[in-house]
Amino acid sequence: MNISIGNDHAGPDYKKAIVAMLQSKGHNVTNYGTDTTDSVDYPDFGHPVATAVASKKADFGIVICGSGNGINMTVNKHQGVRSALCWTKEIATLARQHNDANIISIPARFTSIPQAVEMVEAFLATAFEGGRHANRVDKIACQ
Repeated sequence: MNISIGNDHAGPDYKKAIVAMLQSKGHNVTNYGTDTTDSVDYPDFGHPVATAVASKKADFGIVICGSGNGINMTVNKHQGVRSALCWTKEIATLARQHNDANIISIPARFTSIPQAVEMVEAFLATAFEGGRHANRVDKIACQ
């Protein structure tokens, strides 16, 4: 699987742990995030992830910032992106099952690194249920 990841200054340690887990499972990871804790602007790192997912260069995306909100808002501006702000494994699972989310947004200041890794594992392992949820998902995008 091809996965794109992007983060601001709140997420380098989270990204490092998530990338290690993904690579250990044989996934290809493209890093669009910063590797330092020097202050940066999250849109600069979210837009490349969203572009990769929207263009199908990446199967899924992972974005990380302090609250998870700013970078989540950024990536959701792209057509074809359905990013979900997640802070538990259960929410990550439901985001895939019910919303066919293709990007997970992680709030680094409100989750631990082990939680974040667990959420990404659950997110990637969960399939979209379709059915009654497909009609709802089809109504999300603006035409």
